[in-house]
Amino acid sequence: MSTHLRSGLTLPATVRLGLFQGCLGCLAVIFSGLLNRIMLSELGFPGLLVGGALAFEQFVAPSRVLFGQISDAHPLASRHRVPYVLIGTAAFCLLAVLSVPLIFQVGRLLQDGSQPGLALGIAALCGLFALYGLAISLATTPYLALVIDRTSELERPRAVSIIWCMLTVGIVIGAVAIGVSLRSLDGVNDPRVLQAALSRFMTIVAAVVMLLTVVATWGMESPLRERTDGTAPRREDAIGLRQSWTLITSSRQVLIFFSFLILFTLALFLQDPVLESYGAQVFAMPIAATAQLNAFWGVGTLVGLLLAGLWVVPRLGKMATARLGCQLIALSLLLLLVAGLTARIPFLQAVMVLFGLAAGIGTNSALCLMLDLTLPQAAGTFVGVWGLAQALSRAIGKLLGGGLYDIGRALPLGDGPYGPFALVLGVELLVALAALVLLARVNVRQFREDTSRSLSQVLELELG
Repeated sequence: MSTHLRSGLTLPATVRLGLFQGCLGCLAVIFSGLLNRIMLSELGFPGLLVGGALAFEQFVAPSRVLFGQISDAHPLASRHRVPYVLIGTAAFCLLAVLSVPLIFQVGRLLQDGSQPGLALGIAALCGLFALYGLAISLATTPYLALVIDRTSELERPRAVSIIWCMLTVGIVIGAVAIGVSLRSLDGVNDPRVLQAALSRFMTIVAAVVMLLTVVATWGMESPLRERTDGTAPRREDAIGLRQSWTLITSSRQVLIFFSFLILFTLALFLQDPVLESYGAQVFAMPIAATAQLNAFWGVGTLVGLLLAGLWVVPRLGKMATARLGCQLIALSLLLLLVAGLTARIPFLQAVMVLFGLAAGIGTNSALCLMLDLTLPQAAGTFVGVWGLAQALSRAIGKLLGGGLYDIGRALPLGDGPYGPFALVLGVELLVALAALVLLARVNVRQFREDTSRSLSQVLELELG
């Protein structure tokens, strides 16, 4: 690893770097929670359209592998990571602001039912979310590679805990900001009023996110020393795309862990497209109250991340903690099903805290495993592969969550709104159990043996 990068991260520097993750958490609440709710409940979008449109953000996830490899091999402004983070952030902030008027325009076209305007509107909405996903991939893949660049294997668990705690803090802050800023919209159904308020809110959020990203990354990466011809040198350990692909395919453990990440992430987020509508239709909660469900989940996740990083992982180990996380996620989903039968809001809120706790414990251990199954010589590329698994799962979750909800409404699942939501949560419970089964087949030692052997072969070939 290049010595100019591996300088370690102090606690204040780690917290500052985590501001970017906090911004991502805030935007995630807005996109997966608030805009979902507005499209489903206030504008009457079909569930499959909502899930499908938002899934386009994740369908472009294969770009993560490419962006990771590009940041490994091609510096901008004499830096491998930070310029890509800033360019990606500027792009997704702009697209976030543009999403609000487009959503309401599609809502008007849905009411009119006019063709081909409606088809063009839906295509534009899907295209915007695809571009948003590309921008997120461009920013987040080099960002995670920067975390690996700046930390040793011993430092990484602490950095993961702090940075993902910041992500959760961002989720909580985002949920609280929605509740406070949009409280006046409770009971409002006029699309013009909703659009004006949401546009103002999104513009402010985008400006704050851009500012905090600059603060988070300032000075985090030293410039490369230029060669005598005035060009920036390649990293001492950089390898090309073809060699990176050889490493990725050198161990069966890559496929096993890739599949586990898909199932684990799906078990956390399959309910995302319908959660706030679950609160609205089954529990009769207003907009501000359903937004707070993300805050309860976020508080639980924050506690879970801290518990895992500071106490559980050091005592049980990463694999045992990951198993515990999957088991608690399955239990939480079962309790979410029970909560709908009682229709008691305090019970739902308590379950969301437990669900967050399970998510925090599982996420910390899964992320530590993810970083352990990454070679520093191809950090961007491996992070891209793991990011692809998570993003692909988020895409499947949004599409499948919305689709299952629509199927549930078409099936005779009993009177009232509970049945379709129960179908979504029931399938999610089965996915959590499948992730638990697959986790037993993950072997970090085997991965390291396979990829180290392959790396030696790659370097021998390059040296001729």
